Formats: sequence, structure tokens, C-alpha cells
Amino acid sequence: MIDFSTLALFSGACLALTATPGPDMLLIASRSVSQGRRAGFATLAGIQAGTYCHALAAALGLSQLFLAVPIAYDAVRFAGAAYLLYLAWKTFRSDATSLAPDASTPRRSTATIFRQGLTTNLLNPKMALFVLALFPQFIRPENGSIAVQILVLATVLNLIGLVVNGVVIVSASRLSRRIGARRRPSKLPQYLLGAVFVGLAARLAAAGRN
Repeated sequence: MIDFSTLALFSGACLALTATPGPDMLLIASRSVSQGRRAGFATLAGIQAGTYCHALAAALGLSQLFLAVPIAYDAVRFAGAAYLLYLAWKTFRSDATSLAPDASTPRRSTATIFRQGLTTNLLNPKMALFVLALFPQFIRPENGSIAVQILVLATVLNLIGLVVNGVVIVSASRLSRRIGARRRPSKLPQYLLGAVFVGLAARLAAAGRN
């Protein structure tokens, strides 16, 4: 089992990484502002499920494919960018909504939002390379099963991400309540979220493996 000092060091690294604004935080915040707290947490849950999938792939050695076969990395990268553009197109075409929190997101759509968060994470090959780069530094063969250690580290990363991004979600949803004190529907939330999807697509399409 991973010793306490290693977990503490890994936790510090995760806190520094998750507290630094990045694509996931931007997506979660914009989703929370545009569609409320429930949508923000559904997006976060999807992203964190994707983290477990990447950790499992690393444990099975599948993530090494991106290092050995560059075209596989590029194929997933462009598929992810195309999916994000598709989400942007759907978002821009959606009806105007009020900025009222949670009520603007029907319960039946929570599963869809979760799947979108999961898919955007799975189609981001840089996440797979991130796991490959960070996790091995904290894994020791003498501590037992490598796969178990990887999953433990993924759980720690997700727990810290839950705390950090949970604060972002609550803050963003409160901001949407203040802005949306008026009941008049607006396309602004859709434009904001759609612009985020376009920006993430451009970033992913332009990104190399470094």
C-alpha cells in the first residue's frame, strides 16, 4: 500500500495542479453559470469518471499506445476537438434560458451532461499522458499491486478535484443567481458555454504531445 508520506506529497502536487485554472475548471465554471449547480456537479462527475478510465488504461498499459503510435494520439485529439465543436453547435442553437440556478437544467438532462463531461475527458489524450507522467513518480513496486496504487492515486486526485471544483461550482452558481435576478430569458449563458466549447476545441486541436 502507498505510504502516508507519498500520499501527502502526491496530494500537495494534485492541489497545486487542480487549483490552477485550466480547461476542466473553465468548462465546469461556465456550465455552472449557464445551467446551474446541478449541471456543474454533473460535468465534474463525468470528468472524474474519465479520470478513472484513464487511470485504468494506464494500469493496463493501454495509454502507452499514444507514445508508441503518434497517429493514435492525433486521431483521438481531433475526434475530441470535433466533439467539442458539436457540443458548441448544439449549445448555440439551444433556446434562451433564465440564469436561475438548477431550475434551468431539467433533471432528465443531468445524465446527458454527465456523458458530455465524460466524453470530453476521454477524448483528451493529454489527460492520458498526464497520468503517465505524474503517477509513476509516486508508485513503488514494493508497495504492492501497481494497478491498485494507480487507482488509489486517481481517487486522491478526484477527491481533491471535488473540493476545489466544488468551490468553483458553488461560487459560479451563486454568481448566476445574482446576475439572473431578473426572470427575462437570455441567450448569454448559451453563448458563454458555446464559446468555451469552441475555445477548448481549438486548444485541443492545436496541442501536441508536449
